[in-house]
Amino acid sequence: MITLEDWALIRRLAAEGVPKARIAERLGISRTTVVKAVKSEAPPRYERRAASTSFTPFEARVRVLLEDDPEIPATVIAERVEWSGSITWFRENVKRLRPEHRRIDPADRLTWEPGDAAQCDLWFPPKKIPLEDGTAKLLPVLVITAAHSRFMLARMIPTRRTEDLLLGSWELIQQLGRVPRRLIWDNEPGIGRGKRRAEGVAAFMGTLATRLVLLPPKDPESKGVVERRNGWFETSFMPGRSFTSPADFDDQFSNWLRRVNGRIVRTTKAAPTERLDADRTAMLPLPPIPLHLGWRNRVRLGRDYYVRLDTNDYSVDPRVIGRLVDVTADLERVRVRCEGRTVADHARVWARGMTVTDQAHVETAARLRKQFQQPRAAIAGDDLARDLADYDRAFGLIDGELD
Repeated sequence: MITLEDWALIRRLAAEGVPKARIAERLGISRTTVVKAVKSEAPPRYERRAASTSFTPFEARVRVLLEDDPEIPATVIAERVEWSGSITWFRENVKRLRPEHRRIDPADRLTWEPGDAAQCDLWFPPKKIPLEDGTAKLLPVLVITAAHSRFMLARMIPTRRTEDLLLGSWELIQQLGRVPRRLIWDNEPGIGRGKRRAEGVAAFMGTLATRLVLLPPKDPESKGVVERRNGWFETSFMPGRSFTSPADFDDQFSNWLRRVNGRIVRTTKAAPTERLDADRTAMLPLPPIPLHLGWRNRVRLGRDYYVRLDTNDYSVDPRVIGRLVDVTADLERVRVRCEGRTVADHARVWARGMTVTDQAHVETAARLRKQFQQPRAAIAGDDLARDLADYDRAFGLIDGELD
């Protein structure tokens, strides 16, 4: 077999018009070899003849197992086929065969029309955020990316509960100023899975007049736009940053998003801000009626005059003890009303297991407790003495004898 250098020299000499016989004589090879080299379209390549190895007798049985389960571990296969040789050598051969038995899942290139869809996802920044009680916690960030323009919006939320997911979604949609025709989620429990929708989600989508799309398993491409950006946030936004609170995180992240939304996106050859107007024009208008979202509960206020929201307790005006109160909360505030009157208003805390007390409620409770413990004064003019004749008449006795 000729070398790569000889092959290149033969083709160059033949192109210059040197006779094939003279080329063969010059290189000391046969004229047939020269003819083959001139006619070949690719350089010569050495191919080693397949030889039998210690794995060869087991290959057919290994293929049968891989056909049934392409992901079966190599160690399990080795046990099933009674392999007694090197497990490393066995693993290498199984690794070579495994791709031939995996089912193929082609990924289509998706085209996103203006206004058609927004991809939604939760991103967990790999850094704990300080909370009110002095602890720190990994908190989710709700990210919505308009698929056509690639315009990104995000907001940190306290939990993955449906109430907070819908509150965060509505806040970001209001920032966008329009409603995408589809909101694409990837089986988030607080939104829904399969055909099941979390409580309140259907009403939310109906009020927005949009359509919820829950992706089937193993379909990452349909939400790849937002998921790729989640990974990008970790490498481009997070390094070198520190945060003092969730509000501080939101301030830093929103400022950074304003800058990067003006950068050119490689796939679209345009900045998200340049394509945003076309995206928003094709979207739906915001609903004309206010959305009633967030945490809602009606309870009878107990003697300890606290109500629980998520895992935290908030004090309430003790003057409404024993009455029904309505507890509502959004991402920022917790409010309690009794017959339309506000009896508690607290900043919502994101830590867990905390007790939030309004000092005015404590002072009112102390005053009411003191009043309760004091004996009631007798009413002036109330004579408790009774004429014994009243009892005689009641039992039918008059002057000591039966009537």
